[in-house]
Amino acid sequence: MSGLRGARTCPGPGEASDLKSPLGAKFREPLTESRFQQLFGDAEQEPELLAEPRWSRLWRRRALACSGPGAWRLLMARLPPLRWLPHYRWRAWLLGDAVAGLTVGIVHVPQGMAFALLTSVPPVFGLYTSFFPVLIYTLLGTGRHLSTGTFAVLSLMTGSAVERLVPEPLSGNLSGIEREQLDAQRLGMFALQLGVLATFLSEPVVKALTSGAALHVLVSQLPSLLGVPLPRQIGCFALFKTLAAVMTALPRSSPAELTISALSLALLVPVKELNVRFRDRLPTPIPGEIAMVLLASVLCFTSSLDTRYNVQIVGLLPRGFPQPLLPSLAELPRILADSLPMALVTFAVSASLASIYADKYNYTIDSNQELLAHGVSNLVSSLFSCFPNSATLATTSLLVDAGGNTQLAGLFSCLVVLSVLLWLGPLFYYLPKAVLACINISSMRQMFFQMRELPQLWRTSRVDFAVWTVTWVAVVTLSVDLGLAVGVVFSMMTVVCRTQRVQCLALGLAEGTELYRPLRESHKLLQVPGLCILSYPAPLYFGTRGQFRRILDWHLGLGEGGKGAPKTDGPPGAAAEPVRVAVLDCSGVTFADAAGAREVVQLASRCRDAGIHLLLAQCNASVRGTLTQAGLLDRVTPEQLFVSVQDAAAHALERSSVVQRLAQCGSDPVIWCVEGPSETCVRRATAPESPDVM
Repeated sequence: MSGLRGARTCPGPGEASDLKSPLGAKFREPLTESRFQQLFGDAEQEPELLAEPRWSRLWRRRALACSGPGAWRLLMARLPPLRWLPHYRWRAWLLGDAVAGLTVGIVHVPQGMAFALLTSVPPVFGLYTSFFPVLIYTLLGTGRHLSTGTFAVLSLMTGSAVERLVPEPLSGNLSGIEREQLDAQRLGMFALQLGVLATFLSEPVVKALTSGAALHVLVSQLPSLLGVPLPRQIGCFALFKTLAAVMTALPRSSPAELTISALSLALLVPVKELNVRFRDRLPTPIPGEIAMVLLASVLCFTSSLDTRYNVQIVGLLPRGFPQPLLPSLAELPRILADSLPMALVTFAVSASLASIYADKYNYTIDSNQELLAHGVSNLVSSLFSCFPNSATLATTSLLVDAGGNTQLAGLFSCLVVLSVLLWLGPLFYYLPKAVLACINISSMRQMFFQMRELPQLWRTSRVDFAVWTVTWVAVVTLSVDLGLAVGVVFSMMTVVCRTQRVQCLALGLAEGTELYRPLRESHKLLQVPGLCILSYPAPLYFGTRGQFRRILDWHLGLGEGGKGAPKTDGPPGAAAEPVRVAVLDCSGVTFADAAGAREVVQLASRCRDAGIHLLLAQCNASVRGTLTQAGLLDRVTPEQLFVSVQDAAAHALERSSVVQRLAQCGSDPVIWCVEGPSETCVRRATAPESPDVM
């Protein structure tokens, strides 16, 4: 190989060194890509299989799925209980699932009614949303510890769309329309296998979105806390408009509702803190929300607060279920722009939560099956006056802390909500709406506390910190959906900018090894004058082709810099020796488009005209195929494509007729010469400053 093996201390002047040259440690001949394919390529593939069109293979795969075993496999994939229910550990898991499901169901009741206020629909719609989607996700979802239901951020986005698009009497109908549009999009994403789209919502974007939306929720609930009926503000700067309206109406606030709000928060906030701090000691979390709901309802009933002090109450909750109603499809085009960001947010939050707990408990999540589960559950429930929902962090962590093990916990949660819809609804008649507003605010605790992660994010990645900050500011100042768009665009732009700020690194040989490392890492690395080894660690596409040309020309002395005048990596004052062989390490080039491939072809032409022998090393199959289609093999031969940098460097040293003994060159401690028919020097060097990059 091309490494210097058996290196020892430097000899004195005039003494011969027993260090071996790279060729002295040779174990095998340098491998080109073509030679590697001859030795290790898969020559056993049938030619007719290779020539078979992709559509034909897909058709054959679909035909196999129509057979009996194929249909059963498809059914098991689309109905996960068929896989996990036969292996259910009834004695070990049933009690935990029952306790966790009942606990989450108790939380769903007040929280569902509270989040219905954010959606601008009657509170009973929140109970419907806490029942139908949970039931269907239990049958179709793959997240064993995932709890679905009403979600504050999504409820807020839906409420803004309701207020903006239709008058108040039609708000309930619009939630169904919005839901159906949302689910049509998610089912379409499932059909196209687009579950990977959720990866475009990075973690900083999602956390900043939820944290900023929590502030919107807090401000939007201030009128209910103070007992001041105010019209809902929508559009850009809605948060500041609401704050201004609240400050103006503050003298008209209701002392009774203000007192109820203060007492409710004084109970809810400490209970949530106790549940978090003592989660390992408590057998089950303290149900502060349901206790507050019952206590406030009894107090309002016994004191007649609704008639004496005009306290707003929930009123009558209809028993049973609503009749299925197909939303008017004429409204679909109007809400398309609102439903698309909601679909992305709900799936991103649900998929990320499911993945977190799947990694923790060692099972897998099918992203496309999750799209199907959320899509079908929301599509069916949209017929029953439900508004959009997704998985939530609060109820999911509550489910896990209470001992939930599988999706079966969702059935017990549905039993609690069902009992309220069928029998216990009248108990909530006198429930003050101010208590529901307090439940909304207290449920935002975890979202507000996400800001405590900012110092760690700053230390880990300044770019991610910038993405978080820009997204949060956009969500707070503009709106939730516009803030999401700004965050996604800014996040993608940071990725593009980072690909354009990479530097092409000159590599040197670590003495006594076969390793080539960037020269900037150590002054002890060795470099053969006339041999330039460069690594370009970035994709090669239309956005980076200009930088690629400029940096390569700078290193090789091409272009306007003048042929034969490369930048030396040697010590100051050393004469620049023309590059005779250039090795381009392509291991960091993950992909190349047509423009980037043409740039490599043009580089090969310029190197050939300048008398430089260009070698390419470690191109992946995709990049190699793109370069070949662009005509690279018209400029270079297959013998110039190598499987690794070591192989390319070994070939270059052989080509330079390097032999096997090193001796110290004069009194200069940084120059090492390789004796041979034509003397070649190996220089200890430091890398020069890179040319200016974007």
